[in-house]
Amino acid sequence: MRVDQSWRPLGQNRASGDAAGRPIQPISFADVMVQQDAERTNEQLQQKLQDIHRQGDRLAKLMTVRELKLYRTMVKKFLEDTVKRGVGLKEVRGFDRRGRVKRYKLLDEIDATLVSMAEELLDSEQGRLELLNKIGEIRGILINLLF
Repeated sequence: MRVDQSWRPLGQNRASGDAAGRPIQPISFADVMVQQDAERTNEQLQQKLQDIHRQGDRLAKLMTVRELKLYRTMVKKFLEDTVKRGVGLKEVRGFDRRGRVKRYKLLDEIDATLVSMAEELLDSEQGRLELLNKIGEIRGILINLLF
């Protein structure tokens, strides 16, 4: 009979069958930070989206200039954040028919979920955004009349 001389706590097997067969994949610190940043960003944008919906409901009830301005700035900031984080600008060089070098700027979709969140916001808040557009037109007409 052979006795194992290594020390280990009681009740733990030396090698479990399924854990021994799988290789351990090390995760770098940078990967963990990128993952945490993405999760935090997603949570922040979800919170902003909920705030926009609440402000939209409040605007529908009160219809004051203050509520309208707050709603407008919230939507603007949300769309700026999603575009900044969800879409990237990439420059590609190519040739035209005459052989001259041309530069093309392409929008590269980085995060499809962020872009879909922005589209969802635009779809769900379409009526309120049309109201903002009409108010902007009226403001422009009034400014033109004053000057």
